[in-house]
Order: sequence, then C-alpha cells, then structure tokens
Amino acid sequence: MMELPRTMKAIRFHNHGGPEVLRLEELPVPKTSEREVLVRVHAVGVNPGDWQIRSGFAGDRFELPYIPGWDVSGVVESVGDSVINLRPGDKVFGMTANSGGCAEYVTVPFDQLALKPRSIDFIEASALPQSGVAAWHSLFEQGKLEAGQTLLINGAAGGIGHIAVQLARWKGASVIGTASPHKESFLHELGVDAFVDYTTDLPAGIGRSVDIVLDTVGGDKGDWLLDTLKPGGCLIPTAWGRYASEKATKASITVQEVQFAPVTTSNLAELAQLVNNGKIKIAIDSVFPLEETAKAHIRSESRRARGKIVIQVQ
Repeated sequence: MMELPRTMKAIRFHNHGGPEVLRLEELPVPKTSEREVLVRVHAVGVNPGDWQIRSGFAGDRFELPYIPGWDVSGVVESVGDSVINLRPGDKVFGMTANSGGCAEYVTVPFDQLALKPRSIDFIEASALPQSGVAAWHSLFEQGKLEAGQTLLINGAAGGIGHIAVQLARWKGASVIGTASPHKESFLHELGVDAFVDYTTDLPAGIGRSVDIVLDTVGGDKGDWLLDTLKPGGCLIPTAWGRYASEKATKASITVQEVQFAPVTTSNLAELAQLVNNGKIKIAIDSVFPLEETAKAHIRSESRRARGKIVIQVQ
C-alpha cells in the first residue's frame, strides 16, 4: 500500500452562514486512535443536518472550524491497534463520529463501519447509512410495522422516504407515498400502492385508513397527517414538526418524538444484505465533486431531491 500523504483536501467552514462559507482547504491527514479506522474517502452522502449545522440552525454544539459530512464510503487505509474486524484494503461504508467526511481522508469508529454492499458502487453506498438506519428504526423499532398494515410516508421520494417505501413493501405492508406531482412515477416504480400529491386536498378514502404515518418532512404544516390515521394510530417524525396535540388526543393518536438511531456495524450489515439481495435500491438524485460541495448543500436545502445527493471525493 502506498505511503500516506501528510496533507489532504477538505471542505471546511470557519463561521456559520450560507453555502458561500464553505472553503476547499489543505489540512493534515487525521491520525487514528486505537478504536478508529482511517478511510480514504470515495464518496459522502449529504443529509439535511449538514447544511443545518453550517447555517447555525443546530446552534453551537459543533466546534468551529468544521468539516461537514457524516455518511462515507471508501477504502480502509489503516486501523487502530484494537480493530480486528477490518483491515487495509477493505471497501467500507458507515458514519463518522463527528462529521469530517468531506475530505480525502477521515477517521471513523470501527463499530460504525461495515463492508460495502458488493452489488453497489461507492456513490450508492455513501447514500445508505443514516437514511437507511433511520428508516429501519422508525418503521420497525418505533412503529413496530407489521405485514398487512397501511403506512403513509410523507416525503416518500426523499433520502429516508424512498428507502422506507422499499423496507415497508419488503415487510408486507401497504404503502401510501406523498410527494410533489412530478415524483409520482418514481414512487410507483419503488412500489407504493397509492400516491398523494401533498399540494392538493386529501383524496377520498384515505382519511382514517392508515395505521402508521412516517413524517420525513416536519415543519408546522403536518396536522393533515393526523386526519389520515385510524384511532389508535401512530405518527413517527424523523424531522421536527408541530402537530395539533388536541386533535391527536381526541383521535387516540400517538405522536412520537424524533429519535436518532445509532449507526452500528450490525445494522449496516443488515442493510447491506438487503441491498445485495435486491430488496433495496438506492436512488441517487445528483452527484457533485468535492470542490462543489456548496452546490450539493443548495440542492439539499431546496428539498426537491429525489433520493440522495452525494459528493464524490475520488
């Protein structure tokens, strides 16, 4: 294996603001601790949290200067002394401990990495960790989704949503997907049983017919989702939103809190197996080179992406 360079290219910002604060810089290659793996990054999945942190929406919890990017795929360059499950040359995907993915090299905890699914490339693999784990956790651990139930996914064409559609169909549930009109054919290709244009009134027959709502959109315009649920139904948000508590209580509807599931080797491996078996296909909205990370953030902030946005590093 070639000797590591001392420096690397990375995207970093020194103060909060718009996409213009992102800068391509030359930085030292990070060093691994005993429980970390140094990954030569091939691709980085973009998540809303990336631009929310950059803009200051997430507050000051993340120290500046800051390298964005949590979801990565690439090749193992070196491993810490306590790492026995991975070795240099392994093709991996996973999630960093504290961002840093928008760089040529990044350190990742060994227990937040798994071998890349053999059936997909690095671009697709980088799109899977957070969205895939969030979809799985929301549907099966929070919602206890079962075969024969009806699930409505608000924002079904997005990063979490399009994976949730496929997981629910694999489980044997019926799926209603909401999105803008031009994404209807895409959702039918994924397997939704019914499509709802969120810009129009709720179609007849859907009111009070749903067991579980997965809301990937959030915001303050989600009360209509409560009208779709059966008495005793459950609304699970993956983004912060406001819902009429009185309406929910009156209809015996449970509105859960946003939960962030940990990305671990075991749940990554489970998702990888589903991908390799053809149960999940990753939709890529767009791919940007590292030096155009700002454009990737702009695309993500538009909330118009169909599937995942990815930054290609090498």
